[in-house]
Amino acid sequence: MNLTENLDRKLTNMSWWLEVFTTHPWCTYYFGAFESLQEAASAQDGYIEDLSAENAGRITAQVIWGNPRELTICSEEN
Repeated sequence: MNLTENLDRKLTNMSWWLEVFTTHPWCTYYFGAFESLQEAASAQDGYIEDLSAENAGRITAQVIWGNPRELTICSEEN
């Protein structure tokens, strides 16, 4: 497989995701995959509300283009 084929394959498997960070617990969550940047951005408030209802601390979010390896990553020190 040449470089162009490899790049095309990687880009084909990528999507828009919502990446959400919390400090209590210290976690990163990935929600998606979404078909567009706008779809991911419009879903953001609902995910933040759900985490707030679970008393998650200091929630920040951003929309990313990619393919996360894991959907939830938490520090062992929680």
